[in-house]
Amino acid sequence: MAAAILLAAPFICRAQDATSSALSKPEAETEEIVVSATRLSTPEDESPASVTVITARDMEIKQIRRVADALREVPGLSIVQTGTPGQLTSLFTRGLGSDQTQVLLDGIPINQGLAGLFNFADLVVDDIDRIEIVRGPQSTLYGPRALAGVVQIFTKHGSGPPVSEFNFEAGSFSLFRETFTSSGAVDKFDYSVGLSRLDTDNDRPNNQYRLSNGIANLGWSPNEQLRISSLFTYSRADAGSPNSIFDPRPIDNLLTERWLVAPHIDYKPVEWWEHKLIVSYDEERQVNDPNEDGFVFATRALFQRFTVDYQNDLKAASWLTLTSGVFYSQVDAGQHRPLVLFGDTFISDYTEETAVFLQASVTPFKGLNLVAGGRYDHFNQFGDIGTYRFAGSYLIPKTDTHLHASVATGFSPPSSQDKIFGNNFGLKPVENLGWDAGIEQRFWEGRVLIGATYFHNDLSNVIGFNGLFETLNLGSATTQGVETEIKVTPIPDLTFALAYTYLDTEKTSSADISQLEGARLPRRPRNEVYVSASYLWCKKLRTTIEAKFVNAREELNFGGPNFDIEDYAVVNLIAEYEVNSHFSIFGRIENLGNEQYSEVFGFPALGRGAYGGFKLRF
Repeated sequence: MAAAILLAAPFICRAQDATSSALSKPEAETEEIVVSATRLSTPEDESPASVTVITARDMEIKQIRRVADALREVPGLSIVQTGTPGQLTSLFTRGLGSDQTQVLLDGIPINQGLAGLFNFADLVVDDIDRIEIVRGPQSTLYGPRALAGVVQIFTKHGSGPPVSEFNFEAGSFSLFRETFTSSGAVDKFDYSVGLSRLDTDNDRPNNQYRLSNGIANLGWSPNEQLRISSLFTYSRADAGSPNSIFDPRPIDNLLTERWLVAPHIDYKPVEWWEHKLIVSYDEERQVNDPNEDGFVFATRALFQRFTVDYQNDLKAASWLTLTSGVFYSQVDAGQHRPLVLFGDTFISDYTEETAVFLQASVTPFKGLNLVAGGRYDHFNQFGDIGTYRFAGSYLIPKTDTHLHASVATGFSPPSSQDKIFGNNFGLKPVENLGWDAGIEQRFWEGRVLIGATYFHNDLSNVIGFNGLFETLNLGSATTQGVETEIKVTPIPDLTFALAYTYLDTEKTSSADISQLEGARLPRRPRNEVYVSASYLWCKKLRTTIEAKFVNAREELNFGGPNFDIEDYAVVNLIAEYEVNSHFSIFGRIENLGNEQYSEVFGFPALGRGAYGGFKLRF
């Protein structure tokens, strides 16, 4: 197997190669900049929020192909995949619902579909520069669905002479993947593009998965003050839907097609005043054919959204920055459902939102950052809602200690699915009061980082079912826990990382009959551990081993006590060898121990798989 062959390379490596290479290129010397926590460029170690940044380099080292797999190593996040790649893939942030984390692409909300959540199954890392994860309520800045936090994905901006890369890989489960990326700048124009194709049969009948993706970020900068650009994305996923092992469906199939276009204007007329405008339109189309549930024939769904997001940053004084803005969104979601007993039915939902927000960022002296903000949202269906956020951080230079804390409110509006299937368009949004406090400590000239954060969330207006299967605002719940991480770089080419999350969740209402009062929220593990080690041998070979352990999960047993889902531990082995600056070979073994497990009960994940390929840079 390719990964095993590459692991032998250290024994045949003769000398230390001092030349610069793709594998050994140095990390940026400047501090990592975070935008999502405050909508302002802020050094990561001064951010007044619990933040994790995953760079393109991080994903390249671990051969990460999907955003979901990058998020698996982040403390406080749980990724739950309904079986194999291509099936529904959900994110739970700090134990909160999968429709309660706002996902953004270059500042554009991309949560889609009738359920209001974001399905990470088809989101690949082509042309992605970095991912910022901000945990805790962020509705003051990002509005709907930011009740639990924000995952913001930033695409690359082309600069310098054009460069391109082609990747090919093949392996277990009849997998073939081809990827092409290119970026650069010519005079006043810049571009970055990513194209990819994935074909795999996975491991069960009717489990095939075909995915085509395209993304482009095109820009024009007539001067240093102005950049006019546009983001374009397209994806087409064709997946067999075998359902659970208890109810197999031999011919059910789901076709999903998405596209987005989003012009941007970034204008900074003077050093102390900046404007940002994003106008976006996106669509999602789904066909479930033949929909083998015995009640509904083949269904078709359409999701359309138009948004306008304007942000104004005014540096009123050297110690005060005011961020204000307006947001407008209209969403039209509908589904054609030919019912077996009642004939054709078309169900739809139209939601319109207008919002204004204001944030003050105060830095009275170096190291101290205080943030306060508020937001007002108006919806055409359920009226008005206001949110607030207070946060602060303090960096102690002498000890290199970073303290941070926040308290905020957040909301998540009822999804079209909640309103349509419950025939209740008067539902109120789910609300959250959350707070956290944490510390990050660096030692040994920054080679060691230890961080820990405690968090607590109180949810109200949780949407649930009564005895008549109507959707109502019936529930309440709490989540709390601790996120910890350790990163160690004892020598430049060796890195260790560990992330651990302890999570306690509880349903605190008896009105919603779907689950008993006092029960643990389903599919939220109590303990999650991620650990990895990576080393660059002879400036030519990068090897990485990573492991994920998850335990104490429960599955919903509608109306009765939850039942336990088995614990699991998965180990991956990754390697890449650079033949020269233009050509590399790589390989990996996923699920090295051939662990038999399910993240969702009855939907088994893949067993051991080996993959290998090459990378061509020009």
